[in-house]
Amino acid sequence: MKEQNFEAKLKRLEKIAADLENEKTGLDSAVPLFEEGIKIAKELSASLKEIKFKVNILKEENGELFETPFEEN
Repeated sequence: MKEQNFEAKLKRLEKIAADLENEKTGLDSAVPLFEEGIKIAKELSASLKEIKFKVNILKEENGELFETPFEEN
């Protein structure tokens, strides 16, 4: 299977959530969807963590611009 980008995985996760919320989705279909959704959610979480380490903040001080690492408050 071709590697999907972040947006494609997020779209698939949203589709899975909608399918699971649908009352017509039976238990036999819901379990594999749930498992796929958990897998995708973990992949997306890992991607976000990786991206977080790559993000720098551009700051201006005394008229000069410089980069600092992103830190959550």
